[in-house]
Amino acid sequence: MRELGIFGIQGKNGKYHSYKNDNGEEKVNLLLEKIIDEDSHRTTFERHFETTGPNQKWTTDVSEFKHKDGKLYLSPIMDMYDGLIIAYDLSEHPDFNQTKRMIDKAFEQYDNLEGLIFHSDQGWQYQMKQYDVWLKSRGIRQSFSRKGNCMDNSLMENFFGILKNEMFYGHEKEFKTLDDLKKAIEDYIKWYNEVRINVKRKGLSPIEYRQQSLSQIQY
Repeated sequence: MRELGIFGIQGKNGKYHSYKNDNGEEKVNLLLEKIIDEDSHRTTFERHFETTGPNQKWTTDVSEFKHKDGKLYLSPIMDMYDGLIIAYDLSEHPDFNQTKRMIDKAFEQYDNLEGLIFHSDQGWQYQMKQYDVWLKSRGIRQSFSRKGNCMDNSLMENFFGILKNEMFYGHEKEFKTLDDLKKAIEDYIKWYNEVRINVKRKGLSPIEYRQQSLSQIQY
């Protein structure tokens, strides 16, 4: 590629930095296993994103999209089992109302989420008391990444990277208005859920893989 003068497009980091305050409470990463090698006296960490079925482990985060007319913030929920975007909210304001709308959309879909692990970084919205109440009322266990460690939430980071590389970076000028950009993101998420295949999902889209799994459980 270098000899031919071909280069991949690399956009600027649109990561939304949500660390503002710490509520002082202990932040536990339920997906992280600490492994101590007594012979070498080395400590390593192993992340457990694997699941055996839908609605066992969810993850969320917020990402920023810059436009000449302003900014859009995407707040999605992903199921770690199949990569399905369960729910999301797009807003010009990354406030707690956005988080509530996202949560409401997810909760409307499922009556029983008892035992679900819901993972996020240590963003201020995920440390709010009301957020904690919402999760506990459904029997959901909250899990946090270590502060400043993006690898602890690499599944969501990877989704943001795929989304932006496939529909945003290099196409910014195609979106004349914020509404154009919003519709493009919405269309992409629909396509991602329903059409985009993945080797890990055996050549199926997230929703196809999910439907196949649910049908096998029923039988």
